[in-house]
Amino acid sequence: MSAFFGRHGLLGVIAWALFAVAAPARADTVTVHVDSAHLMKLPGRVATIVIGNPLIADATLQNGGILVLTGKGYGSTNLLALDRQGRVLMSKTVRVTGPATDHLVVVYRGVARETYSCLHECEPRITLGDDSTFFSGALGEASSRNGAAAGNGGGGAAAAPPPGR
Repeated sequence: MSAFFGRHGLLGVIAWALFAVAAPARADTVTVHVDSAHLMKLPGRVATIVIGNPLIADATLQNGGILVLTGKGYGSTNLLALDRQGRVLMSKTVRVTGPATDHLVVVYRGVARETYSCLHECEPRITLGDDSTFFSGALGEASSRNGAAAGNGGGGAAAAPPPGR
């Protein structure tokens, strides 16, 4: 047998076999960034989608067998696609990682962390793991702004009356 494979040939076959075994495991993992969406094409006949931990990821089934997978929190969970009889058509691990941007600046004030999105100017970014006071403040501002926009038909703030009236 050593004449057929040689010393290095046998190692190559073993390495190829290990790669072939490991490759499907990687293919069964979908990586999504927190606060981002990922599109997936599902196999035919999918009737139900199950997410193991909805605090980590969320999934929405769209027409045409398209799944929108959204990263909600850091970590891993599983995704199952079932047919009408409850048979598993697809099983994946969903891994949610940190934000996917080169424009983040993280500031540490002792052990308190603050995250900013800095494209042209730096603005507070609502990021899991930030100091609770900073996170709550940024979230409150975003919620107030979104509520004001929704209450005004999305047209922005009403114009103030001219001075003296």
